[in-house]
Amino acid sequence: MNRLMLSALRYASYTFIVWLFAAACYAQNSIEALRLWPSPTNTRVVLDLTEQPEYSYFTLSNPERLVIDLADTKGTIDLASQANSSPLVKKVRYSTAKNKTSVRVVLELSKKLNTEIFALPPTAPYKNRLVIDLSDTSEATAQQAVMTSDNSTRDRDIIIAIDAGHGGEDPGSIGRKGSYEKNVTLSISKKLANLIDQEPGLRAVMTRTGDYYISPNQRPEIARKNKADLFISIHADAFTTPQPRGASVWVLSMGRANSELGRWMERTERHSELLGGAAEVIQDTVSERYLAQALLDMSMDHSLTTSYDISRNVIAQLKKVTKLHKKQPQAASLAVLTSPDIPSLLVEVGFISNPTEEKNLNWAKHRQKLAESVFKAVKQYFKKLPPDGTLWANNARSEKRTHRVSSGESLSLLAKRYNVRINDIKEANNLRSDTVRIGQVLTIPST
Repeated sequence: MNRLMLSALRYASYTFIVWLFAAACYAQNSIEALRLWPSPTNTRVVLDLTEQPEYSYFTLSNPERLVIDLADTKGTIDLASQANSSPLVKKVRYSTAKNKTSVRVVLELSKKLNTEIFALPPTAPYKNRLVIDLSDTSEATAQQAVMTSDNSTRDRDIIIAIDAGHGGEDPGSIGRKGSYEKNVTLSISKKLANLIDQEPGLRAVMTRTGDYYISPNQRPEIARKNKADLFISIHADAFTTPQPRGASVWVLSMGRANSELGRWMERTERHSELLGGAAEVIQDTVSERYLAQALLDMSMDHSLTTSYDISRNVIAQLKKVTKLHKKQPQAASLAVLTSPDIPSLLVEVGFISNPTEEKNLNWAKHRQKLAESVFKAVKQYFKKLPPDGTLWANNARSEKRTHRVSSGESLSLLAKRYNVRINDIKEANNLRSDTVRIGQVLTIPST
């Protein structure tokens, strides 16, 4: 081997050794940002990274800590200096790592919490992420108990659950000018809730009141825990091109409703929720199942019919303030519409991917008009068909009803139509016979 080849071989070996040393000393991944998304009972902690993370974790007690080891990673930010507004996380800091190419992150917790950790791939506007979901089940139970408490000394309010789509780590669709769907939906939802709460006999319950994430399956559960009479999810649509525009309304498809019904039937612990006190009396599990099936079938039929009717009202009101993308309610299997027992609808208020509609959706006055449209539609429906046991149902019974007699109508026909006795109609109108005249206005007594 000549001297030139030997020199080249030595240089290659030296370069390879340097490369190995560099690889050992310098991690390929790095932490670029820390973000916290607190909610009333949960906190999501997010680490933004340059690459997909390789991680492991464990917990420590006295005090409570969550320790996360990130392999082949370096920390490029000061975690301890990050602002923290979460009641569940006291502090986020670094600790002594397992080796020179890894980093150890420690979350100091306020109490023992349920923990779920997973990685997410890049999704605009975020890069690679490590997500840590912390939840306090005891706090959630206590909060639900407060939220569902009801005053039994008066007729109850009609409860409308309002769901602001997306939130926290999930921005939803993003407009060309950088508008986030999660901000648009929260703003409209708050305006809608305010309108509902100002109306005597109505009460709003929001699935989220701030910028934090709630899973789609949890949202109808919040409505159910609060015994909602209606669930409305507010969203903004998007498409790959800027041309599509207009609002639309979606309801639960029959196929999804049937699959959810079957899933509920398999969860026998839920039968008591459906049957109430009757579940304690019925000892035969077969009889209980048949009764639960019958009640769920009736409940689902009512919910789907109510959802469709209210959706038509919403479309009729929306077209007064914005263009429509769909002129009829659309049925779909959507993650947030999974309640066969609660009338539910999803309102797409417009396309945030359309430049004109993105501009409108960032306009507070337009958001107010959209909220008013949904409110008017809901109010119109429940004024006509209030749920039993509500203040509006009681008022409807006590209000004076009148009927103008048309050709072919008789007292017996009117008594059957309004479910009252003929003698009650005669007494309310001082009638001495069963004869009525066309055009005559009759007072219809309450049942």
